[in-house]
Amino acid sequence: MNSYREIISNGLWGNNQALVALLGLCPLLAVSNTAINGLGLGLATTLVLLLSNTSVSLIRHVVRPEVRLPVFVLVIASFVTAVELSMKAYFFDLYKILGIFIPLIVTNCAIIGRAEAFASKNNPAKAAVDGLAIGIGFTLVLFVLGASRELIGQGTLLSQAHLMFGETARDWTIQIEGFKGALLAILPPGAFLGLGSIIALKNVIDHWQQKQTAKEPVIEAAPQESPG
Repeated sequence: MNSYREIISNGLWGNNQALVALLGLCPLLAVSNTAINGLGLGLATTLVLLLSNTSVSLIRHVVRPEVRLPVFVLVIASFVTAVELSMKAYFFDLYKILGIFIPLIVTNCAIIGRAEAFASKNNPAKAAVDGLAIGIGFTLVLFVLGASRELIGQGTLLSQAHLMFGETARDWTIQIEGFKGALLAILPPGAFLGLGSIIALKNVIDHWQQKQTAKEPVIEAAPQESPG
């Protein structure tokens, strides 16, 4: 059985759905032209993951195996609709920017994948932690990719933060003086190059950690002498 520490570690790093499983790339690449856009979609996806994982775990003994996938999709679609309506009510301008990618959360393979692979086989507490960890890991990739593309492409960071955090966030924008930006970064090829760079960096870090682990000396326990 997975411990909570392993679940969190896998969700954030070891089994990050965007960097390892490479799931949910369509919205990730499409809306990550700014940090706020990436953060908005990431938080919406995290909320759906948390709620759907918990719900699937609660009904896992009730739903027959033959109809489990259609039921899981209906559960996910219900929460996506609730999140979409909430964004229309409270974050309408951000919702207009994210557009079709909010309702398309229901087709995100990472969500149905976690429902089938983990939530349907574990208790609600672990399913909730898994959904939260997977969602935060996905959000971090969206935010880092969006922030780097925005910074390189426009010379700004946290532009339009008021769409999520209110009018007090209008002054949060960081502007690099004299830098007009490189257009390639905010175009579709820039999304692929940015994500590829992040994946490469993760692989380098993983390889370094494996080498460090291999160098650690193994301490063997001294044999005990038999009495007499």
